[in-house]
Amino acid sequence: MRSSTVSLIPQSAKVLYAAATVALVLWPAAATQIGLPGCPTKCGNVSVPYPFGISPRCYLPGFNLTCDTSQTPPQLLLGDGSMQVTNISLNDSTVHVIGPGMTTRLASYSSEEYVWNGTWGGPEWGLIDGGPYVLAEDRNEFILISCNYVAKLMIGGGNRTIINGCASFCYADNNGPYVLGDGTSASGNSTSVKRCSGVGCCQVPIIEAASSYVVYVLPLENNRDMVEILLLIAEQGWFGRFSADTLFDLWNGMGIPMVLAWAVTSTELRPNETRDGDDTCPKDLGSNTCHSTHSSCTSSLLKSPYSNHTGSYTCKCWEGYEGNPYLSDGCQDIDECTLPGKCYGSCTNIPANFSCQCPQGTNGDPYTPNGCLQSHSSHLGLSIGLGIGSGAVLLFVVLGTTFIIRKVKSQRKKKLRQRFFNQNRGQLLQQLVCQRVDIAERMIITLKELEKATNNFDKARELGGGGHGTVYKGILSSLHIVAIKKSKIVVQREINDFINEVAILSQINHRNIVKLLGCCLETEVPVLVYEFITNGTLYHHLHVEAPLSLPWKDRLRIGVETARALAYLHSFVSMPVIHRDIKSPNILLEDNLRVKLSDFGASRYIPIDRTGVDTVVQGTFGYLDPTYYSTGHLTEKSDVYSFGVILIELLTRKKPVSYRSAEGYGLVKHYVTLLSEGKLDHILDPQITREGDGEVIDVALLAAICVKFTREERPTMRQVEMTLESIHAAKECVSSDVADDESDRDYCTWRNGLVVGGTDMDNMRTLVDNNEAHS
Repeated sequence: MRSSTVSLIPQSAKVLYAAATVALVLWPAAATQIGLPGCPTKCGNVSVPYPFGISPRCYLPGFNLTCDTSQTPPQLLLGDGSMQVTNISLNDSTVHVIGPGMTTRLASYSSEEYVWNGTWGGPEWGLIDGGPYVLAEDRNEFILISCNYVAKLMIGGGNRTIINGCASFCYADNNGPYVLGDGTSASGNSTSVKRCSGVGCCQVPIIEAASSYVVYVLPLENNRDMVEILLLIAEQGWFGRFSADTLFDLWNGMGIPMVLAWAVTSTELRPNETRDGDDTCPKDLGSNTCHSTHSSCTSSLLKSPYSNHTGSYTCKCWEGYEGNPYLSDGCQDIDECTLPGKCYGSCTNIPANFSCQCPQGTNGDPYTPNGCLQSHSSHLGLSIGLGIGSGAVLLFVVLGTTFIIRKVKSQRKKKLRQRFFNQNRGQLLQQLVCQRVDIAERMIITLKELEKATNNFDKARELGGGGHGTVYKGILSSLHIVAIKKSKIVVQREINDFINEVAILSQINHRNIVKLLGCCLETEVPVLVYEFITNGTLYHHLHVEAPLSLPWKDRLRIGVETARALAYLHSFVSMPVIHRDIKSPNILLEDNLRVKLSDFGASRYIPIDRTGVDTVVQGTFGYLDPTYYSTGHLTEKSDVYSFGVILIELLTRKKPVSYRSAEGYGLVKHYVTLLSEGKLDHILDPQITREGDGEVIDVALLAAICVKFTREERPTMRQVEMTLESIHAAKECVSSDVADDESDRDYCTWRNGLVVGGTDMDNMRTLVDNNEAHS
């Protein structure tokens, strides 16, 4: 009986996978550069294109490779030497490697059964969560070779999730177990194992990408035999290279070929977004790499719901170009005229394409051999006459057809606009009929007016984009400068969100809420027209590269004005409104930094006789109320939580969406933990420490109370507004040397007995202990 612990290492890779050691030829011989200047781009027979590299400063973080020159030929190794690299592909963003098999061990034993488990991947293989590599989906397969066992393939951390599994059946005699697969004879001869069907071995595809896996192997019913178990993850099709009588020779430590997927780490691109290349790409894509002109970068789908991979992207040259899209000017035009079989006539290369014509004096098909034939001179006069006559007829037909097509298109466009107008106007009036019907009538703006205002929605007029559309700068015929929001996609949810935003904003008038001036109902998704806010968002003012950001007094005032707007929505309109997407990018700022709350596409009315509604969860992670996320029950306390995150963002200058502490905590969890430990200064923005006084501690405590896990323990927005007004007023009084010592300490008391003002660190720790326990 063989040892119960087996580790398969790549010792026989040269013989069993020799074909994989030849690297894919990515560029023709004329191409001059695949890596950074001065960097080696070859190891043995394998090309090493950027972002991969061998020498320091020749690769992006996580893409370092090692060239083992002690081997003949030299071998390229992943990272510091965990697996051999046989091919790097920029076209499909994969790396072919040869690595060890799964490490298996006997997990438990009893008189009734044996239980095994195994592991694949992980840091010791150079594969880490958040790194650039994962096992490629649908390019690899999981294989179990044994008798009467079932294997479960799992991924995830503490709460592991089964993603696939299979069972193997067979019987044994004195000569050992019979291992059978599709195409294998029962006598165990050398017939090729094309695929394991479950007799003696089984195999299933890898359907979820991850950097590591765990396998549990359990005996089938009434199986008490101690037999050998072999677990593999290998490239699809590789297993069919072997014969049945050599299957268990895999125990001897042969290398296993696998395919890894890779992508460049960045959170700049949104899911399914594609961005064209230019020379400003490092800032453009939020990473340290370029991507070439004539290329496009697309957000990658490496992220798994069961793993911790961050956002990422991959790049490709445009059609008609070839080269390395990760280098500036790395994508070069393909000269199709030099390629065989492209053109058999007169060929002219043009950017991304080519022109192929028959030489003068011939006609026919220049794309087929001998397709261009000599013209007959005897038919020249007839050809000229027919050509002139046909040309006149053709010109008449073309002009007439063009006129008719334009007329039909114009009529169709007019009918389509009228249909959309009637549809959207009906939905809008249905929401407004119980309020004021004239609101919709006086706010309607024609599509022709908006197309003129934005130069047909010219890309140069784009101001930015939110979760529900792209915003353009426009100038109406009245010479008013406005902001025009147009949906990016046409789905019923977007139509409902835009109409919902019109219904809410048309009835709201508050100095700290952006004003809706009108809407166009002649498109499938209504186009909204707002007052133009000139000074960007709180996000862009707060998160600047410079060491100094907004002064503390302005941050405090912005918090106060945002609280006023939310308190107004919750408490002072005829039917309370919950915003549902409070975040710094949705807080616009005027030239004097006055707040204008925007983006009401996700907002919901709450009937006066109810405290909340059940909805499909919407919002932005990092700002989203965890109770609402887990239950789907929306209340005004969900806005309170999001506003508490805004206060934390103002105090720390950290980004809630992407922040992670050294322990892996998000911003709210880390903030509350430090606050309870009396280490608030570890996360506060140093600028706030210098500019603020005692009111900083009060705002910090208020923020912690707003983000309490239990919504019943959070204050209302009206209470938050009054508290912040008192803190701000006291700050102004202290600044003008008017307030006395007593008013500096006790200036806000909530109805539930909680005092904010002059709170010391011990009291703070006590007040937030419960919050930390729930977070």
